[in-house]
Amino acid sequence: MAANTYDVIVIGGGISGLSAAKLLMKNGLNPVVLEARDRVGGRTYTVQNKHAKWVDLGGAYIGPTQNRILRLAKEYGVQTYKVNEEESLVHYVNGKSYPFKGPFPPMWNPFALMDYNNLWRTMDNMGMEIPREAPWRAPHALEWDNMTMKEFLDKVCWTSTARRFATLFVNVNVTSEPHEVSALWFLWYVKQCGGTMRIFSTSNGGQERKFVGGANQISECMARELGEKVKLQSAVHSIDQSGDMVEVKTVNEETYKAKYVIVAIPPGMNLKIHYSPELPPLRNQLIHRVPMGSVIKCMVYYRENFWRKKGYCGTMVIEDEDSPIGLTLDDTKPDGTVPAIMGFILARKSRRLAGLTREERKKRICEIYARVLGTEEALHPVHYEEKNWCEDEYSGGCYTTSMPPGVLTQYGKVLREPVGRLYFAGTETSTEWSGYMEGAVQAGERASREVLVAMGKLHSTQIWQTEPASPDVPALPFVTTFWERNLPSVGGFLKFMGVSSALAISAAVGVVAYKKELIPRC
Repeated sequence: MAANTYDVIVIGGGISGLSAAKLLMKNGLNPVVLEARDRVGGRTYTVQNKHAKWVDLGGAYIGPTQNRILRLAKEYGVQTYKVNEEESLVHYVNGKSYPFKGPFPPMWNPFALMDYNNLWRTMDNMGMEIPREAPWRAPHALEWDNMTMKEFLDKVCWTSTARRFATLFVNVNVTSEPHEVSALWFLWYVKQCGGTMRIFSTSNGGQERKFVGGANQISECMARELGEKVKLQSAVHSIDQSGDMVEVKTVNEETYKAKYVIVAIPPGMNLKIHYSPELPPLRNQLIHRVPMGSVIKCMVYYRENFWRKKGYCGTMVIEDEDSPIGLTLDDTKPDGTVPAIMGFILARKSRRLAGLTREERKKRICEIYARVLGTEEALHPVHYEEKNWCEDEYSGGCYTTSMPPGVLTQYGKVLREPVGRLYFAGTETSTEWSGYMEGAVQAGERASREVLVAMGKLHSTQIWQTEPASPDVPALPFVTTFWERNLPSVGGFLKFMGVSSALAISAAVGVVAYKKELIPRC
């Protein structure tokens, strides 16, 4: 082949783009990967230093049913370990800490309990109606897509307790506010991650494990396999499909040609590229309407693992508007060294605190940890790491793209639809664990198979392929109790009590009337 001429150009050297190139090369093709950064990995970002050994400042968590990313890890000999959840989790609300076990904090108020239970049950039941591959085809798609998650929560939740926790649930899962996202999109997002229990749980859920040595190893291993086919510091500024070959130009004045292109970057990042001919109307409008979430990932390191000594595992669910952090997990190394707590500054709070200095954020984080864990030891860290993804030029935010009301039903169908010889990957285009590393792999491999079909090397029925379950990380079912399935909602309970009261009053009036002989004794 002539210099800079390839079979396929892949734009984006994150997990999705590298997965696409890896599969193309496996099928005998000659791809090239153009990555804007000076590193591979995209939204996974592992930093190494003497204080932290290694630390994931981007995507890090994996778990059961994420079989594609687990397959890659096994292929490259990258080990996983379980995030610590041996001791009690902590729920901090109304200024007090409550230890608990399980994915969700328990509720002692019977009305709050009914409200919580009904919320998760309703979300999962509605999710069952939504097709993973085409949520815009759900029976109630228009109705749910025209509703924000805030409107949904206001409609479903009767108690401020449930509504407040549900807001945190949205913040944690998609780093956005309930009023910013479509109810259809969020319900789909939870469904395609396996439901409310799977997405929020550590044990047996999306946060069960991490990679020993950091998540970036997966991308680095793929990049080594691809060798010189990976070009760093090669940000793309134009794609021209007007000739026999697609011509791609980079800001460092390199030109690449190929028959096909796979675009494996967040949809919003497509706006950095000039297209000839211009994009079709729906695709062009889509990429203007899909913002990234907002998050600052923070790691606080301590001399010793004092929280475990107090009987806490390191997971804190913090409901406090003044707290910078909403959720934490233990980030101590699997051998017990380098004690650390990972915390997310989420959505509105990340925007609010973006103007503070790094030291000011660290101070506020340590102060809330001291209050929640009930010890001044939290005030004395030995090291601190953070990554504000809102300022990242080539991601635009994290974890993933969110969909405001109306977008999914009007533009969703073009999310994966090819444009001429352009094909689209990236975790946002996946149908399982979208927003996660798993989704990135599925999307990259699917886009590669679409190209192979276009080349006549595969049949169209081979584009979508199921992944065998990982034998090393089994997925256990979540079993609901009789009461979880049958406990009434607050509204249902009040309606029942209202009917019961009316019947009781009617019966009492009838007895009195009968005794007073006001009604005939037939």
